[in-house]
Formats: sequence, C-alpha cells, structure tokens
Amino acid sequence: MKPIYAILFLFLFTISCKSDKSEAKKEYTVAEKIANAHGFDNWENVTEVQFTFAVDRDTIKGNGRSWTWLPQKDSVSMQAGTQTIKYSRNNIDSMSQRADRAFINDKYWAFVPFQLVWDNTATISEPVKAQAPINKTEMDMITILYPSEGGYTPGDAYDIYYDKDYLIKEWTFRKGNAKQPSLSTTFENYKDFNGIKIAIDHKQEGGNWNLNFTDVKVKTKIKVF
Repeated sequence: MKPIYAILFLFLFTISCKSDKSEAKKEYTVAEKIANAHGFDNWENVTEVQFTFAVDRDTIKGNGRSWTWLPQKDSVSMQAGTQTIKYSRNNIDSMSQRADRAFINDKYWAFVPFQLVWDNTATISEPVKAQAPINKTEMDMITILYPSEGGYTPGDAYDIYYDKDYLIKEWTFRKGNAKQPSLSTTFENYKDFNGIKIAIDHKQEGGNWNLNFTDVKVKTKIKVF
C-alpha cells in the first residue's frame, strides 16, 4: 500500500472510531427514553394518523371525534356527528380554533410520550419514586409543567408514572399546577401501529369511565418491522 493511501485509510478509520464512540456516549434524557420506548424513533416516517377519541361512562358509549392528521403538512380533518371540518394548523382562524382546541386535547392523550419531546417550552422535573394514584404501587414519576402563558391550557401540570421499560402506566392531570389532582387515569391496552405504541384505554379508579381510541391507523413512508 502506498504511503498516501495508508495515511488516508488511517485518517478515515480514526474519524469512524471517534464517530462510533460519540454515538455510544450519547446520553438520553428521561423524556427521550420515554418517547423512544413508545416508538419516537419511527415518527419521522409517519405520513398520516387516524383515530377516534371517545369517553365511555358505565354502559353509555361516547359519540367520539374522528381525526385524520397529516403531521408532515400539519393538516387536520375532524368528523364529529354531522360536523366536518378540515384546516391547516399553520393557518388557524376563528372558525377552526374550536376544532383545533379539541384536536390538541385528543392528540395529547394519544401522543403524550412524544409531547415530552415536542413541547420544548415546558419544564420536566427530575424523576422521583412515587406511589401511582390508581394501582398504588411505587413507580418512577416525572412532572411536566407548562408555562403560565401561551397555549390553550397555560400553567397545567401532569405527573407521569412509568415502569422500568419507560412505558407510561398512569398519569395525573393538575389544572393550573394545583396541588390536588384534577384527573388520574391508567395507560393500558398498548397496541403497536407501524412502530408507534399507543395506549388504547385510559381508565379512572373504579373502572366505570374509559377514555379510549378506536379506528387507529398510522401510515408511514416505509414499512416499519
């Protein structure tokens, strides 16, 4: 091997080793670990999301709101009863604002693991050990707190309880960062949609209330195995 080629090979090999070491040393935050446990690595390939959001009480089935979301275009369409609306989240007017408020709520329930990464204006606490509100077992918990200004629900806080695999199992919503919980539910019946894990059922203590998702579809640019 000629000297110049040997030097070039050594240089490229050194760069490659440094790159590998850099990747190996990457430290993920707890928020990133939770997001990745729910398939955030696959989100960049998602082109369309469909779901119906409903709340069932006792034997009464909720009517639900059905959504189609094109995240790469941030285009949204909603079907609720006889009402149909389609809009761009880049151009929200007085007509679409009410629908957008509902979309943000429903999307948050479906994709809260990803919101931990998406919502860069919020603050996330260090993890602590705490008793989960419904199953009463000790879990790891973080709190995500939103700024007091901006957004549809400023100042709200969510206590998120997750297991050793960083899957969310329960959460508590505290309106306006109040000390007392406004709502606590489970995250259960996880299903995998092209690499995106979504908790289909969210139940309150007692089991007679269930916020749930049906007709869920996640379309991607490439097939995720």
